[in-house]
Amino acid sequence: MGLSVIKRHHPGGFMNTRKLLAACAVSITAFAAIDAAAVPIVGLVNTGANSTAGQQDTNYSLTKTGGNGPAIGSYGYESSGAGFPFGPWLANSSTSQWLTPLANAGQTFDSNAAGIYTWTLQFDLTGYDPASAFFGGRWATDNSGTILLNGSTLLNPSTGFTAWSSFSSTGGNFNAGLNTLQFVVTNLQQNGGNPTGLRVEFTQSDVTAVPEPATLSLFALGLAGLGFARRRNASRRV
Repeated sequence: MGLSVIKRHHPGGFMNTRKLLAACAVSITAFAAIDAAAVPIVGLVNTGANSTAGQQDTNYSLTKTGGNGPAIGSYGYESSGAGFPFGPWLANSSTSQWLTPLANAGQTFDSNAAGIYTWTLQFDLTGYDPASAFFGGRWATDNSGTILLNGSTLLNPSTGFTAWSSFSSTGGNFNAGLNTLQFVVTNLQQNGGNPTGLRVEFTQSDVTAVPEPATLSLFALGLAGLGFARRRNASRRV
């Protein structure tokens, strides 16, 4: 009488495999959701946000070419918002304030020729996907202005100092590391009563993190677990 081989099925083992599959899938989905979550871009700060009236705002460095007038420093000052050039300028608020080259917001510049004032703000996207980065906001200038992101001009010129102008970033201009945002203000020639300034408010920004190596390892382990569970389940069905 020959021996017969009896293959036993393990319903309980099949159910455990299904639970393992489900757990692995949930884990992978959770890690993917964490890594894909967009966060605000650190370093995009409104003018005057971290200073008080009459103090320098060291977030925005300042350089000047052309024009004439009193010497200026490496940073501008948060304006007091009292007296000339207010009211023609938009009123300061708790959200943002005007920056001016000197503490006296009404100081006259550029009586002989137009002056170019470049206000520079830098932010770091190390660890983030630059292709996912975006920002938007509004700004005002005395007189006109253009915005450069890493040397590329954004098509969002400022119309002046009595009303806001909107701006937003464009894809492909961000760097994986340090990024430079420049607000270039042209102060037209005028003999007397000729101040200049910058006002910036960011209303939106977001960027997605690049997955950390540890997270990628967890993805790999999750995928390996799925493969092992499927092979185990297939072998038990034989």
